[in-house]
Amino acid sequence: MRARILFLALFFVALCSRPAPVTAQEKSTKPTSSPWAFQTPIRPSLPVIKSKSWVRNPIDVFILARLEREALAPGKEASRSQLIRRLSFDLIGLPPTPEEVDAFVNDSSPGAYERLVERLLASPRYGERWAMFWLDLIRYADSDGFRADDVRPNAWRYRDYVIRAFNQDKPYDRFIREQIAGDELYPDDPEALIATGFHSNVPYEFNSRLLELRRQEILNDMTDTTGQVFLGLTIGCARCHDHKFDPISQKDYYRMQAFYAAFWARTDVVAARPEEIARRQEKLAALQSASAPIQKRMQVLEEPVRRQLVEREKAKFPVPIQQAWDTPLEKRTPLQKQLADLLGRQLHVKRDQMVKAMKPQVQKEWQGLADKLSKIEARKPPALAVTQAVTDIGPEAPPTFVLHRGDWQRKRTQVEPGYLSIIDSNPAAIPPVSSGSKTTGRRSVLARWLTDKCNPLTSRVMVNRLWQHHFGKGIVGTPGDFGAMGEKPSHPELLDWLACELVESGWSLKAVHRLMVTSAAYRQGTEWRKDAARVDPDNQLLWRMNRRRLEGETLRDAMLAVSGQLNLQAEGPSIYPELPAEIEKPRGGWPVNKEVYQRNRRSIYVFVKRNMRFPFFAIMDAPDSNETCSRRHVTTSAPQALMLVNGKFTLDMAKALAERAAGASDAKGTVDRIYRLALGRPPDAREVALALAFLENGNVVDLCHVVLNLNEFAYVD
Repeated sequence: MRARILFLALFFVALCSRPAPVTAQEKSTKPTSSPWAFQTPIRPSLPVIKSKSWVRNPIDVFILARLEREALAPGKEASRSQLIRRLSFDLIGLPPTPEEVDAFVNDSSPGAYERLVERLLASPRYGERWAMFWLDLIRYADSDGFRADDVRPNAWRYRDYVIRAFNQDKPYDRFIREQIAGDELYPDDPEALIATGFHSNVPYEFNSRLLELRRQEILNDMTDTTGQVFLGLTIGCARCHDHKFDPISQKDYYRMQAFYAAFWARTDVVAARPEEIARRQEKLAALQSASAPIQKRMQVLEEPVRRQLVEREKAKFPVPIQQAWDTPLEKRTPLQKQLADLLGRQLHVKRDQMVKAMKPQVQKEWQGLADKLSKIEARKPPALAVTQAVTDIGPEAPPTFVLHRGDWQRKRTQVEPGYLSIIDSNPAAIPPVSSGSKTTGRRSVLARWLTDKCNPLTSRVMVNRLWQHHFGKGIVGTPGDFGAMGEKPSHPELLDWLACELVESGWSLKAVHRLMVTSAAYRQGTEWRKDAARVDPDNQLLWRMNRRRLEGETLRDAMLAVSGQLNLQAEGPSIYPELPAEIEKPRGGWPVNKEVYQRNRRSIYVFVKRNMRFPFFAIMDAPDSNETCSRRHVTTSAPQALMLVNGKFTLDMAKALAERAAGASDAKGTVDRIYRLALGRPPDAREVALALAFLENGNVVDLCHVVLNLNEFAYVD
């Protein structure tokens, strides 16, 4: 009886809580105007403010107008030692040296702060700092992911391209176009070819048998990432049905995906200018006559063995995939070309495997030829740089269909490339393919649309990202979701003003950085005020600066820098620092660099393995590289503290810091040196007394270990 009463009660509650049915009239009702994020930003007029003495640039006018509306005053300016430390970590991701701090603190001349900003923006370390945030967005990694998680030996070239682009202040619109369609728009520019590696950062399951499903998953990932990175929208929610909250239909999703339908991911693209390739070919021509007969005979010996091995592996795949492979290249459909390419990666026969399968007599002849060929190839000119990149499988694209509930086997209406209907409902104007063209030209059209000054999202999304990293939170608090479920902008007029400023500055990111960090709002201290907190507890109105914890990568770099161990060698293949023994053995680990100096390069160069994040970074909230990350989580946990207290790396850095501070004349001088190196300021009288008392029973290494574990070291005021 009780169970029945309970059931009826729950049924009644459920019945009463059901939403009222939507009437036909309500279904047909459309909003009179599009949501704010889909309206092209227009530069607003500066608001009227009462007090102008605090204002340093237009940003402050918008901030102060909101504060005055709530009867709040901005905070006091931070100290000069705090400002140089804040600026250094924000712009180059490294702490200032004691000498740099002293020079800035003692420079009372006009423009000292602005000169500091310019020096940091011009530093080659700037690109290394800001590339980290971009790599979070595009889910960069040096390995494939999934179970095999194979290494991508040339992925680092894309990482270095991003670093160079930021250092050169490459216009943001050009930066986007190169990544979306560099091969189409700038075919003779090696940098633009490397830039298309943006698409290659898709996690890839190398040994998948359902290749058409894998192709669809790659297309989904490319489409979703484009929406998140450049448009700040969760367009992936429209893959299986119309978006539940934003004006994005399922048809829109697949119209966007159609731009990528002809994708061809490659790992063998030569990243060199045509003249460099021609010069090398001239040098190779002289060796060709000697090597050609040898290579021809080797191919005759190899072909039967290779064919046998390939046929054995090919039989494991579905019939349509085998048919794509067996169809002559000139007769393959665009889809068959893609599937055959994906299959070819799995059917590739390694040389050792092929030689082992040869009969002894054939193997002996082949080996003799190989020895002769190796002597000839030793005289070859150095190989040109090879990169991973994305182009098109040909001038014709496979058809794109709306998929019922996102199922690749349930194709519905065919669609052509197009944009989000809320912005532009017309089909994309794809130009006719010219004679001899190797691509469809579709991605070029998408790239131009994304960087059109009338696009309502591209500039807004990027300036919001810059604001987020400088102030701790974006003007839109959900940087990857400008839609209905995202947060509304705290200062909408300021966001639009900055978006217009980015475009009118020639898409210069450094110009926007400069505006933000020279504002009075940025220069505020972090002091908490009871009166202001009562009105605005979350500091949405920016009545003070937000205190921020360093990212794991920046914390590691800071320890290396203050201890004198940091290797500032730029670019090149990724490095492999030491791993804890308990992680290295069961997870496979990686080949640790033998030279400690190489291990101590900046964290941006640490190998990114999708299935095993570097422990120091992982425990400090580094994102999962399998998906895009617009905003890192910041947690406070016991394992973080335990790692910093007990970890070998922290202790090694403490020892190095102690050695660096050992040149002082007495204990007090040593304490002063440690504080200046680690915290960018001298210790106060109380800290000196505590440190000297500690040294009576401890040693300098232990004191350094304590200082490296201070909150002040891990946080920026």
